[in-house]
Amino acid sequence: MKKTVFSVAATVALTGAFATSVSAHESEQYSVNKGDTLWSISQKYNVSVNNLKSWNDLNSNLIYPSQTLAVSNAHSNQASTSTTKSSNASTYTVKSGDTLFAISQKFNISVDQLMAWNNLSSTLIYPGEQFKVDGQKAAETSTAPAEESTVKSSESSQKSSSSSNASAKETSAESTEAVQANTNKGTSNDVVKEITAEATAYTANCTGCSGVTATGIDLNANPNQKVIAVDPNVIPLGSKVYVEGYGTAIAGDTGGAINGNRVDLYMQDRGDALDFGRQTVKVQVLAD
Repeated sequence: MKKTVFSVAATVALTGAFATSVSAHESEQYSVNKGDTLWSISQKYNVSVNNLKSWNDLNSNLIYPSQTLAVSNAHSNQASTSTTKSSNASTYTVKSGDTLFAISQKFNISVDQLMAWNNLSSTLIYPGEQFKVDGQKAAETSTAPAEESTVKSSESSQKSSSSSNASAKETSAESTEAVQANTNKGTSNDVVKEITAEATAYTANCTGCSGVTATGIDLNANPNQKVIAVDPNVIPLGSKVYVEGYGTAIAGDTGGAINGNRVDLYMQDRGDALDFGRQTVKVQVLAD
């Protein structure tokens, strides 16, 4: 499909700028929601992606649900302190949508380290699981003296019958929650393939453009659809993907200049596409 950007009416641009300006004054901190990206948050608060990364000490475009971000310079120190405390934690509880790669980036460690410290044999993880994210803590745990275990075992055996019953109920409840978590888990954690790609952005509404992708998606009829153009030899058409800084999308289009590790991200607004420019991003191909 031909990728040509188009001019957006000035009234629409002014309306969007006014809305984001009001939003920015309503709050100087923002709690990340599922599906958010740094780019979408920057548009909401009328700031740049670089500002957000600088104020929050971020070294990539990856963000996570429930993460608190400073959206103005006045609160950046507070958000930075919160991020530092999180990074210094020795354990992490898996949330819906997490992947081993995302957790490793959050704590500046590798996926291999995470798997070794937590005795994982695959990259599948589930909400509610707790992982060691500090190598020193993991080593201390594995080399704890046998005498300490003996003392703890002795203390445990001296508990009253009522305490034992309470413990049994708690264990049963945790087991039930684990089963429910496994039953309700999505496939978003199943990363089939991951590449680093050069990304650009395009729009669909232009003179002479049909607005229909190579796989038949009508972008004019579905302006909010997230679609990326790919090289089918690298990412199969129709694949579900996650693009760093863009979100979850469908590999539903192709382009003459999209060869090898290159992707083109569909955006409804011309200004948004121009602001995106050219970036290096991580692209994950997800299981269906």
